[in-house]
Amino acid sequence: MRYAQVGLGGRHAMFRDAIIGEYSEHCEMVAMCDLNEGRLNLSINQVAEKTGQRIPGFPAEDFDRMIGDTKPDCVIVTSRDSTHDHYICRAMELGCDVITEKPMTIDEVRCQRIIDTQQATGRKVTVTFNYRYSPPRTQIKDLLLSGIIGEVLSVDFHWMLNTRHGADYFRRWHRNKANSGGLMVHKATHHFDMVNWWLSSVPDSVFATGHRRFYIPETAERYGLSKRGERCYGCPEADRCPFFLDIGQSNTKASKNMKAVYLDCEKYDGYERDRCVFSDEIDIEDSMNLVVSYRNGVKMAYSLNAFSPWEGHVVSFNGTRGRIEHKCEEKVYINADGTVPGALVREGTWTRIYPHWEPAYEIDLWTGEGGHGGGDAPLLDILFNPVPPDDKYLRGADQRAGAWSILTGVAANHSMATGRVIRIDDLVSGLDLPDYPEGPDTGGPLPLPDAG
Repeated sequence: MRYAQVGLGGRHAMFRDAIIGEYSEHCEMVAMCDLNEGRLNLSINQVAEKTGQRIPGFPAEDFDRMIGDTKPDCVIVTSRDSTHDHYICRAMELGCDVITEKPMTIDEVRCQRIIDTQQATGRKVTVTFNYRYSPPRTQIKDLLLSGIIGEVLSVDFHWMLNTRHGADYFRRWHRNKANSGGLMVHKATHHFDMVNWWLSSVPDSVFATGHRRFYIPETAERYGLSKRGERCYGCPEADRCPFFLDIGQSNTKASKNMKAVYLDCEKYDGYERDRCVFSDEIDIEDSMNLVVSYRNGVKMAYSLNAFSPWEGHVVSFNGTRGRIEHKCEEKVYINADGTVPGALVREGTWTRIYPHWEPAYEIDLWTGEGGHGGGDAPLLDILFNPVPPDDKYLRGADQRAGAWSILTGVAANHSMATGRVIRIDDLVSGLDLPDYPEGPDTGGPLPLPDAG
């Protein structure tokens, strides 16, 4: 398979290095594309250092020419979220399949365009939901499929971003909804996809509330950070601010990479990676609460807070035969800082079963190593292995799953803006259901407690 990649920021290297490394016998990277000349040349040089080969590079405005000149079979889209739909649709229109980072896109108009273009072209779209492949999350799917708690009736799901990783969304382009759709789309698309997949269902309606009350100028004043600048680099409060990000240092491999990717490339497009997290230019929420109704009748209460003291989530499933509680704690990281994203903290991760009428018990946890709780490696194997392993959990996701995942967040954005319940069917049309595993029949007789 011949691949081209567009968007060469912090997330692109995972896909690039898999193609030129472990899967190079079956895969070939034939071109790369970016709007920033510095990042484009940096990635080309990194590939040359690893392989001895120099891959052709194209500026963003020459995307169509790149496809025509290099004839890839598949385009990997790892660009800014708001540009995903353009590259996804143009790639399909020019005869290519697509692999895209999450979120597939950021609003219902762009989503409809992708749905319509895929149906018109018949090309394949793959959305990379690596959390599905994380062993503890796959284990939750396995437990639900087993019927251990019967029919699921409700879900409580709470996600915490800590003050290192969470703050980073307020430094970068993600801080504006026009670029990212806000955390309800950019970040929570992972969470909403997992729930859809866990339940083998899709959302029907969403009611949401949210606000930004922590990453605001007033919080900085309460910390006594009154002389702050508009960015971390050169900020007078750098030595005192716990949110300071030093992208100017180059004394470690991680900091050298961040400096090279961002600070050294500012001169090409003016993008500053380290904007102040307390800026009044931010327009995304830092705390959100949702009530989601699903087609199978399940109700979910969901929250996301981006200023927590620890990173991870707690999710509980309430069923006709009992309850599953799962807590997952993750190591914190900052995008492109060289650390493993979303690695598990073993002592802070567990799953417990609470059967009706019987004592609760903790199960042996499925675990894995690497990014996103061990999900990155099996995801790459599904993407680039010419004979991918059988997968009874159907973890691969296409444009249907990509659309259903973002539509919960898109609806949440509309609900927060209007104060109304938003129905998903009012947002897009022609969207089919994804392929989800069918679980056991859980509608049979329920056990009663021992009368003795």
